[in-house]
Amino acid sequence: MALLVGVLTATTGFTVLTGATATARLQVTGTVDANVRAAYDILVRPRGSRLPLEDDRALLRPNAVSGIYGGITMDDWAKIRAVPGVDVAAPIAMAGTVNAAVGAPVDITDLVDRALDRQVIRVDRTLLADRGLSRAPATPVYVYVTKHDVAWPTSAGSDVVFPGGRTMPFKEFCGGNFGALEDGRPLCPFPEQGQVTDATTQDVFVVGLRADGTFDTGIGSRQPPQDRLVITVAWHEPMLVAAVDPQAEDRLVGLRGATQGTFLSDAPARTVSPAAGSPASKIVPVLATSRRYADTTAAVAMSRARIDGPLPSGDPGATLAALAAAPAARLREELLDTDAAYKHTTSTEMEREGNGFSFVYSHEWLLQIGGVTYLQSPDGGLTAVPVPYDPVAYLLPHTFGFPAPWQIDDTSFRTVHNVSVRVYGDMTKTELGVVGTFDPQRLTTFNPLSRVPMETYEPPLVVGADQHTRDLLGGRPLAPGANPAGYLSSPPMMLMGLDALPDLLDDTRGTDKAAPLSAVRVRVAGVHGFSATSRERVRLVAEDIAARTGLDVDITYGSSPAPQTVTLAAGRYQRPELRVTEHWVKKGVAANIITAVDRKSAVLFVLVLVVCALFLANAVTAGVRDRRTELATLSALGWPAHRVFAAVLGEVATIGAVAGLGALALAAPLGALLDVRTTWTQALLAVPTAVVLSLVAGLLPALGAARARPAAGLRPAVTRPRRAGRPRGPLSMGLLNLVRVPGRTALGAGALAIGIAAATVLGAITFTFHGAIVGTLLGDAVSLRVRAVDTIAAVATVLLGVLAVADVLYLNIRDRAAELATLRATGWTSAALGRLVAAEGLGIGVLGGVLGAGLGVAGAAWLVGDLTGGLLTTAAWAVAAGAVLAAGAALVPAVLLQRLPTAQLLADES
Repeated sequence: MALLVGVLTATTGFTVLTGATATARLQVTGTVDANVRAAYDILVRPRGSRLPLEDDRALLRPNAVSGIYGGITMDDWAKIRAVPGVDVAAPIAMAGTVNAAVGAPVDITDLVDRALDRQVIRVDRTLLADRGLSRAPATPVYVYVTKHDVAWPTSAGSDVVFPGGRTMPFKEFCGGNFGALEDGRPLCPFPEQGQVTDATTQDVFVVGLRADGTFDTGIGSRQPPQDRLVITVAWHEPMLVAAVDPQAEDRLVGLRGATQGTFLSDAPARTVSPAAGSPASKIVPVLATSRRYADTTAAVAMSRARIDGPLPSGDPGATLAALAAAPAARLREELLDTDAAYKHTTSTEMEREGNGFSFVYSHEWLLQIGGVTYLQSPDGGLTAVPVPYDPVAYLLPHTFGFPAPWQIDDTSFRTVHNVSVRVYGDMTKTELGVVGTFDPQRLTTFNPLSRVPMETYEPPLVVGADQHTRDLLGGRPLAPGANPAGYLSSPPMMLMGLDALPDLLDDTRGTDKAAPLSAVRVRVAGVHGFSATSRERVRLVAEDIAARTGLDVDITYGSSPAPQTVTLAAGRYQRPELRVTEHWVKKGVAANIITAVDRKSAVLFVLVLVVCALFLANAVTAGVRDRRTELATLSALGWPAHRVFAAVLGEVATIGAVAGLGALALAAPLGALLDVRTTWTQALLAVPTAVVLSLVAGLLPALGAARARPAAGLRPAVTRPRRAGRPRGPLSMGLLNLVRVPGRTALGAGALAIGIAAATVLGAITFTFHGAIVGTLLGDAVSLRVRAVDTIAAVATVLLGVLAVADVLYLNIRDRAAELATLRATGWTSAALGRLVAAEGLGIGVLGGVLGAGLGVAGAAWLVGDLTGGLLTTAAWAVAAGAVLAAGAALVPAVLLQRLPTAQLLADES
């Protein structure tokens, strides 16, 4: 009966585990096939663009293209398109970063006291970035409101002309700066400003309050009186401009369908002459993103002060001093809605029909921002290396009061180089005109588990790596700020057509005009899922591109985002040091997962077979040992050895067939209970499997029975050790007993070792999907599906091993029953006898644990491809677990020990 239960258990477990392995293989393959395709399969960059870190870790960093300004020629692009198998080859050229103003409208109508003759509304600003961690006080904005007559210049030459024909010599009016007349007196609130930032620039609005309650706000009286007094609080942000091929981009990500307004290919550049005598300029059409990525805003506090008399005339310093000295009462505070401000700015540009003068102020700047360099920490983390702030990069010699972003002198991680001809005092001949917007959320979507760097349309995802950083960020991702050289940079905010790129580059110096392309993203035709055929197609295309162009070629097919921990140094504006997690791209993740699953399936299959065979061998050996007297008698009566062999093996085969039929009946419902897909084909294989396993397991015991002499059945099952020594207690005696039955001890330890090896491999597989594949999103998704199957296999093999140990201990007790009864009669307590059995179990457990951990580490190293510290830690835990489990397996035999009939055994022995 014991043999039947053993074969039934082993065969049913084998059938279900085989189905579990097949289920895991199907699930993993299905997951990879469903998630493997990204926007493009191959990324081509200029030669030498890869960081050593990328090669060392098989990674592709975020913003891998944003810091590349040229290096690929138009001829290279043509060669890539000509490669057989290329479906789409979409080029992108990073032109540079411009300084764009974003204005937030603020309605202050209700703050005006209409009873006052003169008053000033003071708007105190605090500039914010990095989720509010970076902050800087800024000069206040003054809104001077007067009931007196206000006139603004309508034109300026040698004389300044005012409404009604009044003139004033240019040099006598505010020293040639901006201003207005109040009751005919020059009002000059604008000081001479050189290089300024948003934090130091001085904004003053002069507003006339008319008798009918409306407001005069327009310079030159071009704007009609307004019912509401709305001012614009502005700041500047770096905005990256990139050039794309509209048709290729549309095929790659569906850009046309995400565009509102005029598509790039439908909006040719045009030449205009803004004013008489001014040089003609070319308006290059651009698409502006409808989403704002930068995390910059301003908190404003508004107050009002009464002005008792006219402001000082002609002296900007005195005028500003008078405005600042007026005692003001706080009226309102608010945090500006910067997303609404950006939409307001872009919609204003759309209304201008692409004239493009107010949004980016031409390209006063055209900055080329370098990439980030990293130091690797011993724990595998990265540290972004700061670079010195370079004020020269932001200077423009002819600029009057043109503000730069307030964070330009904050902690920087990128180099900055201004390539605009304006640095050399020349005028640019190209302007950027917004003709439409594109919504990145309406682009063709791809599975986030296989997302490759799409920095054209989305910023890198950066979140807190530890609880402290997450608390500082308020649980939100870190976003780009106002520093062009900051760690994070926004994706291109404006896209222009590739055909207009030469016009923009003509306004630059030091750029690579002959090789303007930064990268080419390639999608390969005929790629479906992650089959061997698809992998080979992508590999051949990548190899052909590299051979034809000599450029750096990265295969992104089968890649997945991989979190990297990055430490960012503290900023100058109160932001503390941050530890963040950033999603880089791990190349070849799908291939690693498929390979790991294939190896895992093979390992589990072999382990299941071996454990089943060992368990059955132990059960058959126990059955033969129980009948050794009977078999010895048959031999004494003249049975030949082959007849004894056939009798034993025939019984084992019969029991195996019955157990196989039982496994056939149990496999399907047990598989359904464990959520394992077990087919009828697999279930039907249980019968021949049980018979074959029974025959294999019973072969050696049957041979032993056939070779045994009749006198062997009269000898005890245990033997004295060669050097018995003097046991000092239950522990030493228990360990000594293991030597007396070495074959049985080896069988129990071996069976447990297989289970421990399976558990060690399970830990290694988990480490593979969260270590060797470094927690990639695709790896995480697959491991969630595989882990349940691995657990079933490991638990089953460990339980079989523990049962084998318990069986060995039970047989030891039964064979030495008289000996144990003698020990009890001589004064050994039940507790001491229990410790004796536990010591035997502990010894088997240590042997099996060490052997199993060694096998598991070896198999895991083969599976993972490396021997890591994590594997060694797993092995140590496995050894400890083996010892504990084996000691626990001794509980049942120890309980049975208490039921031994001591008196009867002693009487039989005498």
